[in-house]
Amino acid sequence: MLFKQKIMSVLVATTLMLGALLSFANQAAAQSVVDDILKRGKLVVGLSTFVPWSMRAKDGSLIGFEIDVSRQLAKDMGVEVVFVPTAWDGIIPALLAKKFDVIITGMVIKPKRNLTVNFSRPYAFLKVGMAANKKLAEKDGLKTLEDWNNPNVTLTIKRATAPGETVARLFPKAKLRQFDDDAQALQDVLNGNAHAFLTSEPKPTYYVIDNPEVLFNPFGTGPWDPSASAFAVRKGDPDGLNFFNNWILYRELDGWLQKTHDKWFKNRDWKDKVK
Repeated sequence: MLFKQKIMSVLVATTLMLGALLSFANQAAAQSVVDDILKRGKLVVGLSTFVPWSMRAKDGSLIGFEIDVSRQLAKDMGVEVVFVPTAWDGIIPALLAKKFDVIITGMVIKPKRNLTVNFSRPYAFLKVGMAANKKLAEKDGLKTLEDWNNPNVTLTIKRATAPGETVARLFPKAKLRQFDDDAQALQDVLNGNAHAFLTSEPKPTYYVIDNPEVLFNPFGTGPWDPSASAFAVRKGDPDGLNFFNNWILYRELDGWLQKTHDKWFKNRDWKDKVK
């Protein structure tokens, strides 16, 4: 009887091992998104519009840091690039539904997001800054950080973006208005309906430069919450993640990423091209 039990235990263990090996083999045989891209000859990129990451030019085309990154990535793969502009709050669900191959849109690495998607190594870094209404700040005596943390202050952000966490941490008593895009959030401040717009640098700096009579930055450029942006891809594709990681590393080492980042973030030569 004991001998039979030992034999059964061995058979069960062997069956489980074979099942695990078969599962591993099936996963290894699964086609990577890189294979899909090469087969169709097109890299499909999901993005949302953020200044200066991706913007609409006056002729309707897309320009910006992300656009250059995506085009260079496609060029290095020997394929065309197709952009799929998508609302920010729906961009991860759209990736999971295979509406595009990868998200390249300045998406910050966050633990909660990482439960749903995999992130590549960072390819850009950013901080949160503030563009504030001069008259409202002076009228309400807003000078110190604590002055801004009160119920009489109204702040704006783009919905579901990293500055929301900055507001919750530094200004929990302030009122918060969330908008679907940067233009609406900024306009609320320009119109005097809100005290300040919090967003990633260098946008607050740009807004102050463009509207010096109305706006100012009370705390300098980008003082809060440094973060890293990465490509977002579907889980279960180690080959795809490996390729994107190594592409970013390659373009870091040859200086292309830094040069391209500086082109969009350290000057305003592109300003007249944008609507």
